Amino acid sequence: MPKIAERIEADPKVLGGKPTIRGLRISVEQVLKALAAGVPQEELLKEYPELEPADIQAALAYAAELVADEKVFPVEIEAG
Repeated sequence: MPKIAERIEADPKVLGGKPTIRGLRISVEQVLKALAAGVPQEELLKEYPELEPADIQAALAYAAELVADEKVFPVEIEAG
């Protein structure tokens, strides 16, 4: 099971290879979407008892690392 970041793993046999927290069936995407929706960290930890505070920090760090190298280039579209 490849470890792609601290506490983040990807295994084709778990959630179709999506990045997960420590190989659990909790995806990084689930954690990030919950936080983005305003779910407090404490509630997330209660909802997923196997989740640890360091897992949430790892998910945030992983997301930050992904967008760090992202570049957006303006594209001009000619009018009809």
